[in-house]
Amino acid sequence: MLGRTANGLFWMFRYLERADNTARMLEAARRMSLTSDDNTADEEWRSIIQTLGQQAAFEAKHDSYSGYLAWNFILRDKDNPANIRDMMSQVRSNARAVRNAISTELWTVVNESWLALDTMLSHQVGQGNVGDVVSAIRRTGTLAHGAMDGSMLRDESYHFARCGTFLERADSTARILDMKYYLLLPSLSYVGSSLDQGQWDMVLRCVSGDHALRWLSGGQIDARAVAEFLVLDQRFPRSIAFCHSALRDQLAALARIHGREGQTNMLMRQSDLRLTDLTIDGVFDIGLHEFLVDFTASNASIASAIASDYRFLD
Repeated sequence: MLGRTANGLFWMFRYLERADNTARMLEAARRMSLTSDDNTADEEWRSIIQTLGQQAAFEAKHDSYSGYLAWNFILRDKDNPANIRDMMSQVRSNARAVRNAISTELWTVVNESWLALDTMLSHQVGQGNVGDVVSAIRRTGTLAHGAMDGSMLRDESYHFARCGTFLERADSTARILDMKYYLLLPSLSYVGSSLDQGQWDMVLRCVSGDHALRWLSGGQIDARAVAEFLVLDQRFPRSIAFCHSALRDQLAALARIHGREGQTNMLMRQSDLRLTDLTIDGVFDIGLHEFLVDFTASNASIASAIASDYRFLD
């Protein structure tokens, strides 16, 4: 496979996952803002903009964090380099570039979804249809993954696509969890309060894990339970442990196809050593923030190694 084809597949699914994750955060903030007063609602939107790393760009353009301004900034504003409309455009562009390496079903989902979303995001999104837009974005991800799983050979194309998915998903979960400590709570005095509980619920909603954890824990949600669930629970498909394990399997499959291992596989083994037998007590002994920063750096190194080992720029 040509390096540029592998690159297109890898980034097609990274952008798809990134758009889906951003839409999940937007939906979580929208739901929480509906039951909040104006000041609290603005803080919810501020926290999401900050989590996305776009506070400076947003504040350069707007002087308030109203929902209308925030969700349009996230969805379609050209002054936001990480707006969802541009992400979905990149998904479609990469899909078109690798058209011969993906199934007809997958191309149809991506192309038709992009055409519909482009129309929906061609103008400002109002209160009455923001929920429909977010649902359409998330539905695109669900349909695309379903089309890929049900129609593509388990060959290089499939494995590069899945590597992109799990790298991006693990990075998103780690960053959302890390931002909790630094952005979502205005003061340590709120820890253990109803506001603290609400913010942990928001973190779970961002990764669609609220129902799963409540079922597993009998409805008891606290910082320790959330951290253990999102970092170590191998059953939850958006946990760091699950994504790490899935990424390792995809990279092992690529190594078998190519008949050799590279820097990527060495870095994965090093990451395995850090995660093997790790407990939530061990995570907190290291420091949750320190652990997550180290993990995201390791994840980024693995992504760079994939590009190098498989000559994405060739």
